[in-house]
Amino acid sequence: MAENKEKERVSKEDASRQVLSMANRLALLHYAFTKTLLAELGEKKGKEVIGKAIRLYGEKVGNRVREITLAKGLELLRENYQEDLPLFGWSIERIEAEGEPRARVLECHLAKTWKDLGAPQLGRLYCYMDQAKYQAYNPELECVHVKNVLDGDPYCELAIRTKKKQRAKRIAHRVKG
Repeated sequence: MAENKEKERVSKEDASRQVLSMANRLALLHYAFTKTLLAELGEKKGKEVIGKAIRLYGEKVGNRVREITLAKGLELLRENYQEDLPLFGWSIERIEAEGEPRARVLECHLAKTWKDLGAPQLGRLYCYMDQAKYQAYNPELECVHVKNVLDGDPYCELAIRTKKKQRAKRIAHRVKG
């Protein structure tokens, strides 16, 4: 017999705190895996294996977003990418810079954890999942980290661009047409 429960409501503050708790746990997990792999395999082989794992992770995220986009009957365009980060906990603004749309991440709690651990370079390896996720979502797109707090910048800034070959083809087509 199913028990009737009144729907629980969680405040935005509590939801944000829960999301940030999971972000911290994810950052600690990434740190533990990277430290262990580097210690066990050495710098070169360890970074190679970490890179493979991060690419696989990014591909899984990108493929999931790809499926959601296609299920909605939308084209696989940059504009149709369904954000894969939680609604709470990240401070992201959409900006226009140098004539292109960009995402500026003003607060990344993953990066904060890695900086607090004194390991920004290990955390930075995680960020390469962005390239893999956009590549999996649409192979014509590329993600460029224009700025990254783990590289010493004041915030992270990502540009999602059509690859140069694809841009050149479209320009040539417009000139012909």
